[in-house]
Amino acid sequence: TEEEAREKFGELKIGKFPFSANGKAMAMSSTYGMVKTIARADNSELVGMHILGANATELIAQGAILISLGAKSEVIDYLTFAHPTLSETIKESLEDLNNLSIHKI
Repeated sequence: TEEEAREKFGELKIGKFPFSANGKAMAMSSTYGMVKTIARADNSELVGMHILGANATELIAQGAILISLGAKSEVIDYLTFAHPTLSETIKESLEDLNNLSIHKI
């Protein structure tokens, strides 16, 4: 959780993106939910991710992979996400960590 990460690492960067701003979620009429990504502020290492909403159990595997590899928030510069997909919510959440999310409402 964010609280556990804050206790362990101190200052954090938080990225969020709502399903309500995702084209695939809109097409599915499943706009409830969001992705929240947690990274250390000192080195941008990803340390946590929460996903609520459609297909969350499938999407969280992407977060688990990134975290287990010790990925930094800048990893988004090197990843491609298909469009339209729910996984784009992860992309946008990672972009929000770096204040780059342009579809956030």
